[in-house]
Amino acid sequence: MVEPKFRIKQIFHWLYHHYVEDFSQMKNLPKALQENLSERFEIAPLKIATVQDSIDGSRKYLFELHDGHTVEAVLLLMKPKVYNEDGSLKHHERYTICISSQVGCKVGCAFCLTAKGGFVRNLSAGEIVEQVRIIKRDNGIAANRRVNIVFMGMGEPLDNLDAVAQAIKIMKDPDGLMISPHRQTISTSGLSHKIARLGKLELGVNLAISLHAVDDALREKLMPINRAYNIASIIEAVRRFPVNTRKKVLFEYLMIKDVNDDLKAAKKLVALLDGIKAKVNLIYFNPYPGTEFKRPDEASMVRFQEYLLSKGVLCTIRESKGIDISAACGQLREQTIAKGA
Repeated sequence: MVEPKFRIKQIFHWLYHHYVEDFSQMKNLPKALQENLSERFEIAPLKIATVQDSIDGSRKYLFELHDGHTVEAVLLLMKPKVYNEDGSLKHHERYTICISSQVGCKVGCAFCLTAKGGFVRNLSAGEIVEQVRIIKRDNGIAANRRVNIVFMGMGEPLDNLDAVAQAIKIMKDPDGLMISPHRQTISTSGLSHKIARLGKLELGVNLAISLHAVDDALREKLMPINRAYNIASIIEAVRRFPVNTRKKVLFEYLMIKDVNDDLKAAKKLVALLDGIKAKVNLIYFNPYPGTEFKRPDEASMVRFQEYLLSKGVLCTIRESKGIDISAACGQLREQTIAKGA
């Protein structure tokens, strides 16, 4: 226990506002406290192992944990810096940081490279938060700059809900990373009972459902977890989830060529989402070596989108990022493991 209490606030400021790497840099703490903290705690529970830079401004990080395992996170440049005509800054870059919650994953989606390595362990709240802290520090993103956070890296966030919830609280704390809950999104493969539990925690975060199919038969082939949590149970859990009046539940739909990209699927999706404040995000499948699945063409993506829009369903096509680097989730980790084998 750190006493007096105001010291905790000072420590938070040094960690999350100044991104310090050593307790000795916390100049307003007594020397004895600095030494005590150094003996008992480690500031950085992970370190940068590899960084890949994309021509679109995205950066993919491979982090090494204290036990030698690795996880990925991605900094996505959503909008570049913009200047006024007189040369003054109009607005800074706008970023989304995609972070991991587990080493590996239990869900076992057929299209996901992370699943190939199996599940190893959950990340701690500190390991989750540290991904964001390191990325902000490494890219010179000031503490008061707005960023969006998506729990959409390696792992199923709701399968590690306690640590994820704690990480969200640290990230939204004014003395922490100051990232508002409405800028944080949990993306889940659809653990129905955990969606209900997340709602009861009242964290104020956004919910995204990785749907990817509109009937149980196909979804079970793509996502074996559908045998335990079928589409009907997911939709029912979503209907009960507390949604901010200005927000919608995001349904992520990974488009795979000749698998789920036809208008028949689009019609079923419209019927499935009837009565839900929903937004559909169509995602291009990013191929990786050894996969049987293919990237859809732009025409089929647009055709699918236009049908949903014509039926009153808000629908966007996610702009592909990092195609020139290891874009598929888990790809950078698998490449590194293969090189070390």
